[in-house]
Amino acid sequence: MSPITAIVFKDIAIEYRNKEAFSSILLFGLLVVVVFSFAFEGADRDALAPGMLWVAFSFAGILGLNRSLSMETDNDCLQGLLLAPLSRSDLYLGKTAGNFIFATIAELVLLPFFVVLNNLDFDTRLFWVIGIMLLGTLGFVAVGTTLSLISAQTRMKEVMLPVLQIPMTFPVILSAVQATSMVMSGDPRGVSYPLSLLGVFSTVYLTVSYFVFEYLVEE
Repeated sequence: MSPITAIVFKDIAIEYRNKEAFSSILLFGLLVVVVFSFAFEGADRDALAPGMLWVAFSFAGILGLNRSLSMETDNDCLQGLLLAPLSRSDLYLGKTAGNFIFATIAELVLLPFFVVLNNLDFDTRLFWVIGIMLLGTLGFVAVGTTLSLISAQTRMKEVMLPVLQIPMTFPVILSAVQATSMVMSGDPRGVSYPLSLLGVFSTVYLTVSYFVFEYLVEE
């Protein structure tokens, strides 16, 4: 676990100094939440809130993922990591863990703003939403870390990542929206099905990316 921990602490130290990725994720997500709250004024917020929440999480997450691997490709930092005494799988797990931490912190900060701006009453259901958020974010960053590596090697990396990420993570986002909607409606009896799908897709994305990352990074 020491190589993975070292990569995570490296990313945290860099982010602590420049605060680029976290501030970008937070500000962009907050902007999306504010725009949606005014755009759907007078609409049924309980029905629209789950989709609005996960759109904000997704767009902000893509912005953070784009920054994550582009930071390593700048000045050939990725080559230095590949020359270090660690496996390619450790590199993937370390970058995924770092992306998960940054995305989760930003989402936890965004969630209270979302509740206040949309006049929602979550009470104890907030803990359900946080659990769904953690599982959905895991699946999102698991495949997003691999896709960000692919897009970072192209000249249009800012455009390429959303083009690849949104279709690939559509099952995760859809399952997360359905689960969040059931919890917010106060009827969580059927939430086990979308939660199961969310868990399956997150596990599959994490496992496949773990084995594929080694070949992608060599290319």
